[in-house]
Amino acid sequence: MIDTLLPTSFRQQMQQQLGVDYPAFQTALQQPPPVSVRVNPQKKILLTNTLQSVPWCAEGFYLPERPVFTLDPLFQAGAFYVQEASSMLLAEALRQTVRLQRPLRVLDLCAAPGGKSTLLASLLSSDSLLVCNEVIRSRVPVLKENLEKWGFPNVAISNHDPEDFRNLNGFFDVVLVDAPCSGEGLFRKDPEAMQEWSEENVRICAARQQRILTAAAPLLCDNGLLFYSTCTYNDAENVQNAQWLTANGFENVTLDLPVSWGIVDKVVDKTVGYQCYPHRVRGEGFFLSIFKKKQRSGTVMAVPRGFRSLKPVPNRQEKVLQSFLKQPGDFSFYVKPNGDIFALPEALSADLRILDTALFNKGFGLEMGTFKGNDFIPSHALALSTAIAENLPAVDLSKEDAIRYFKKENLVLADSVKGWLLARYEGLNLGWLKGVGNRVNNYLPKEWRIRMDIKEY
Repeated sequence: MIDTLLPTSFRQQMQQQLGVDYPAFQTALQQPPPVSVRVNPQKKILLTNTLQSVPWCAEGFYLPERPVFTLDPLFQAGAFYVQEASSMLLAEALRQTVRLQRPLRVLDLCAAPGGKSTLLASLLSSDSLLVCNEVIRSRVPVLKENLEKWGFPNVAISNHDPEDFRNLNGFFDVVLVDAPCSGEGLFRKDPEAMQEWSEENVRICAARQQRILTAAAPLLCDNGLLFYSTCTYNDAENVQNAQWLTANGFENVTLDLPVSWGIVDKVVDKTVGYQCYPHRVRGEGFFLSIFKKKQRSGTVMAVPRGFRSLKPVPNRQEKVLQSFLKQPGDFSFYVKPNGDIFALPEALSADLRILDTALFNKGFGLEMGTFKGNDFIPSHALALSTAIAENLPAVDLSKEDAIRYFKKENLVLADSVKGWLLARYEGLNLGWLKGVGNRVNNYLPKEWRIRMDIKEY
């Protein structure tokens, strides 16, 4: 019984917060957590119409049970992301408050593992810039992997402390701070989080969150929007930080949410946040509040002439690269000192040059691959990109062969092939194969290989 494992102080906190609703909350914690996914709008898959939709996210769906996602080729292809349903409330908040059709500069300041970053990428226009930052270096690889699977080329990834963004003050239209928190809302998904909870840890989290918000606030342009969220319930981390924002140059922005959704309007001294409780919604604990910047930044950014370490590729290589993209005219091609080649969206050229000057630990654009002599070796990121050309040589795999591909086994094809071809499953690209004589080599990156024993599945 989870309730018997709850820290006494937390139980008392929730009894005071919920009153007569506490028994229903207590009962909800004994139930298995719901399983939900959000589909990639650029990688269409057929879903059974019996799946229930997440009310506040058009791309979100509940599954009847939790499958082994690792062994689903569609998951590996970036067709969907496994995301907790309550946190998808961000989608509705963005639709109500942001003009998503126009070009925007957006920052996800605490981005790993990438759930909200992929949600943002799905909603923004193709000529918007999305910067996904993760403070903890060890968490950057999983963020990069998830964003590469999602396949959107207008994304940058950085590894910086929030204070390091000071050279970008006034640059962003939207900043999301999905702050590290005490994790109260995930207790039934992660019982170990209960062992780490304490009143002191709540105070530490609240102070850390305010430090992050202090760094995030100046990054917004005039009338820019700040989205603040946590997966916790207590007022110190939620309401009090929201009140701090309203006392420091921000105006609280409200949403119009149907009562039938079960989301609680948490109103304290005219500051409104939106709280999901597991006994009221089909999801976990989640808090969200939105703010508009009132203060004038007065920031005007100079656009650098070029990139610090990127050089344009030679013309002869550019023609080869263009053949791999759907709309090659939308991109310019650059090479790094180590030989890696990137395609940068032309519409974002000025913004990327500003970003290049302001941040050191970052990467942006679509990784295309490398040249070895005259031979082009395409990257795995290119195979998964939504920008890739649709007429490239490809082979459709069965589910069994697709799993073997992700085990990094070499495949035997019915026909002899030479050169690069895409491995596909149900019309979606999985990665690269290369035909060499009577065999086909598997070019899945070693770090993406499935290591689990699949005999029992």
